[in-house]
Amino acid sequence: MSSGTRLFLALYVINTVTASGGHQVTSTPAPVGPVFAAPVGNQTAAIGREAVFTCSIRNIEKYKVGWLRTSDRTILSVHARTVTHNTRISVSYETGGGGGVAGDSGNSGSNQTSDEGKIGTWRLHIRHLKESDRDCYMCQINTSPMRSEEGCLDILVPPDIVYGGETSADLAVSEGDNATLTCRATGRPAPRVSWRREDGEQILIRSPSSTSSGVASLTRHDTFNGSSLQFHRVERKQMGAYLCIASNDVPPAVSKRVTLAVNFAPAVKVPNQLLGAPLGTDVQLECYVEAFPNTINYWLKHRGEMLLDGPKYSIREERSGYRVLMWLLIRRFTQEDVGTYNCVSTNSLGKAEGTLRLYEIKIFGIDMGGRANDHISIHGGLAEAARGSGAARRGGAYMKMNTFHKVCFVLLILLPQFWPR
Repeated sequence: MSSGTRLFLALYVINTVTASGGHQVTSTPAPVGPVFAAPVGNQTAAIGREAVFTCSIRNIEKYKVGWLRTSDRTILSVHARTVTHNTRISVSYETGGGGGVAGDSGNSGSNQTSDEGKIGTWRLHIRHLKESDRDCYMCQINTSPMRSEEGCLDILVPPDIVYGGETSADLAVSEGDNATLTCRATGRPAPRVSWRREDGEQILIRSPSSTSSGVASLTRHDTFNGSSLQFHRVERKQMGAYLCIASNDVPPAVSKRVTLAVNFAPAVKVPNQLLGAPLGTDVQLECYVEAFPNTINYWLKHRGEMLLDGPKYSIREERSGYRVLMWLLIRRFTQEDVGTYNCVSTNSLGKAEGTLRLYEIKIFGIDMGGRANDHISIHGGLAEAARGSGAARRGGAYMKMNTFHKVCFVLLILLPQFWPR
């Protein structure tokens, strides 16, 4: 530095100190330009809703503000003008008072208000949110170097069950095989998957570990949590419709119905294999059948004649799931009806039958043509006194009596024959 320059600087300092009355003057720092008044912040919103990012800037002065999508640097807006072609996106602007700052003009004593300190707010609106809107968004000021604040948008998505190979369709297996029902769901956050039976019954799950007796126990669950529902050595009572339910606290929850069918050959049970009835009464025979798939059921007399529904015989059945209850009502029992009857059930996996033997109970000295309301029901060779309207009862034969004394007379005759010795 030359001696002349040093002299100039020294004179400048002296003059400055003298003008201030001998006191050192601290000058006000020059404005620092635009600054962000607050962070942009992150947003979380459900799909289909609206998200709003807020960018507040102090001292914007001559500079411009723009919104950009961070991942691909797509410009969405410049200052208060939207430039993207996406009609779901818009920008709004408002100015707010941050408090004007008074400036000192020296000895003139006059005050003037500047824009320094005022806050401008730019809001980015994204309506009808889609999953593709999940990204970060930048509020940028065209200073040099550029200044920016960033906020990220997370989109919540309700659960949806994935169809196809990842979720089970209706399943049919043979009894004793293993079966697995699977259900996969998507969503954000990741959905929770649970299973319930459609009929409200508990879910039976066989534990893979065996008990001390070597037989794995069945545990009962009102609800089973998990995407896979596994059945080891499946049984017929595990057959049914199961509901896969997916939820993640973003409504609505969704469900899918999956049917598990367990195939097995028919099995027939006869509750009363030996039935006796007096002549002239109606006799009802019944059989219980368990089978799947559905069976063809019929009745045989004396192992040869197939019985048909008509004036003499009334044939009906009641089906509930894999269970069937078969009834045969023989009207006006005669000597020709004495003999053997078979209930037969058959499906694609096999055939089964039950045998019932019907015999005559001889009752002497009783008027069978009486019309009194008192009657006696004889079921399986045993007698049961009853009073009523004379309606037929399941599994027995009925005959009307004139008086209560006749009922007592019949009991005295029959009970010694069947009382265990």
